[in-house]
Amino acid sequence: MMTEHHPLLGREIAVHKAMPLTVRPAAHTAQFSLRIDPSEIAHASNAFGLDLPAKIGEVAVSQDRSAACLGPDEWYLRTSLSGQEAVETAFADLCATVPHSLVDVGHRDVGIEIEGAAAALALRSAIPFDVEAMPVPSGCRTIFDKTPIVLVREAESRFRIEVWCSFADHVWGILRAASREIELDI
Repeated sequence: MMTEHHPLLGREIAVHKAMPLTVRPAAHTAQFSLRIDPSEIAHASNAFGLDLPAKIGEVAVSQDRSAACLGPDEWYLRTSLSGQEAVETAFADLCATVPHSLVDVGHRDVGIEIEGAAAALALRSAIPFDVEAMPVPSGCRTIFDKTPIVLVREAESRFRIEVWCSFADHVWGILRAASREIELDI
């Protein structure tokens, strides 16, 4: 909670001001990096249980699954932890007829949610492009300070960062510093 010094009373008083930004750890999910020939996208969509987006930057979401197209033959897939085994089995079965690479990156990545009216402002502190121009929903691979991340815009004022665990403290620290500056209206 913020406090400020009241000049007339000579004491600290609580400031109950709505915080325009929330930075929090995202719920853990099963995460995969999928590389497959774009002509085989229909087979991959059937295996994942969601129509994978074909255009770079697009994101598809359905119930507990989401897919972001990060490159011409690359997708970032997320599902609930309870759905992980089903995804792995479906893609293992697909391997017999369609060559592809599905890599579990859930142990490598951690999610951070940034939400609120000042979410884009906080992200601008360390991302080298205009995040406000990202449509809802969309996603991309980019740099946060000097750290590679996957950034997904889930709603108008909600973003999700997927970052390697080894860089998570760095990203978290910058977001908390930006959050504090926004809270203090600096």
